[in-house]
Amino acid sequence: MKQLSKNKMFGGWHERYSHQSRTTKTEMTFAIYLPPQIQEGQKVPVLYFLSGLTCTDENFSTKAGAQRYAAKYGIALVMPDTSPRGEGVADDSHYDLGQGAGFYLNATHNPWSEHYRMYDYVVEELPELIEANFPVTDKRAIFGHSMGGHGALQIGLKNPDRYTAISAFAPIVNPSQVPWGQKAFRAYLGEDKEAWKAYDSTDLLSQAEHVRPILIDQGLADTFYPQQLQPEIFAKKAAEKGLPVTLDLHEGYDHSYYFIASFIEKHLIFHARHLGIL
Repeated sequence: MKQLSKNKMFGGWHERYSHQSRTTKTEMTFAIYLPPQIQEGQKVPVLYFLSGLTCTDENFSTKAGAQRYAAKYGIALVMPDTSPRGEGVADDSHYDLGQGAGFYLNATHNPWSEHYRMYDYVVEELPELIEANFPVTDKRAIFGHSMGGHGALQIGLKNPDRYTAISAFAPIVNPSQVPWGQKAFRAYLGEDKEAWKAYDSTDLLSQAEHVRPILIDQGLADTFYPQQLQPEIFAKKAAEKGLPVTLDLHEGYDHSYYFIASFIEKHLIFHARHLGIL
């Protein structure tokens, strides 16, 4: 790993690193916030945040204000990039496909399949790297925003043994049924819609018998709601099955980091409880 920066925040440290990924076969960048509790010799649990379309690790770390609450509750925050990047990595001229739009899946179709393996990167490689190099435990939780909310939900639903809880801000809950997801899935996974179900959170929820607690917040002034973002469909399916999903809708809030910053402590408290801190 190569350290790119290190900044003190709220008694802890926000650090950025790059490394050569065996999964994506590219150089990947991630950020980690290490709370002040580690200076007292403690190991702390880890909360992974997955960002949305066009973002890097820096959007959340500079705009959400999460480090204040991670320091308060003693949680490490890990923030990966949203896709592989670099020369030779397939891209598209539109913001919702290619670099910055990895959709947290393993692509199976050319030209994407060589590098776009963000599912394996987030689930396997990144936690191995974090747990081998930083003073953290193997207790993990996951959350995200928009495309990253889709990533957090489908990853958490498929790996209940790896994450204690899942939360999301304005997530794409049924990508197979909305334009953003259909475009990405068609490119990355091909035309077989059966293959899409492996990454569609609503389909995964339909098949689930047991899930970890899930919290979703959605702003009602979000310009992508309800065409791209339809959390009520997910919540209705959970209610029918008696699964632990909480959906909170908020008048006046949009899709921006102003929305995320307004409710970030709520999500940190939610995860702290399920990580056994509170």
